[in-house]
Amino acid sequence: MSDIYAVRTNQKLNFARLHIKALVQAQETPQWSQHPRIESYHESVLFFMASGYTSLLREIAENYSLDPSKVYRYTDLIEQLEATGQESPEARELEILEQDSASWLHKVLKAYQSCWDASDHSVQASAKDASVSEIHVLQINPDHAEDRDVLAEYNDWLQAFRELLERLRANMQEW
Repeated sequence: MSDIYAVRTNQKLNFARLHIKALVQAQETPQWSQHPRIESYHESVLFFMASGYTSLLREIAENYSLDPSKVYRYTDLIEQLEATGQESPEARELEILEQDSASWLHKVLKAYQSCWDASDHSVQASAKDASVSEIHVLQINPDHAEDRDVLAEYNDWLQAFRELLERLRANMQEW
């Protein structure tokens, strides 16, 4: 079995890490394009985390001898597992994380989805579980007073993703 999706997942998380570093530099270097640079890094970090998650889903599919090329979201993985009569503790853990509105994964995916939405006014958290990142990305002209909070959130999410990845890979190797 190839490890192409494991390599791809690692690559996406490394890209997220590099863009977080670039985000720090953009925040610390005042210039006329500072705010657009910060906003672009906000969205690129979310892109790399979300695409890293898709790659992880494909990595799990590959591990269970499924067709990874047909896995774009969690439900695609579940459909293939059910069709082959297989169960996956990794998929169960991801299901819990996706459905728990307080989990880092749910917030990453929701913030990434906000990249496709827009608001031209200040947005308040519509729910107590909305992340600072989600609110920030949604706004066309966000208040940059929360930039440090967004950065802290990204660092926390990336660390949680790495811990999840390590745990899931260890479990998949046991089987």
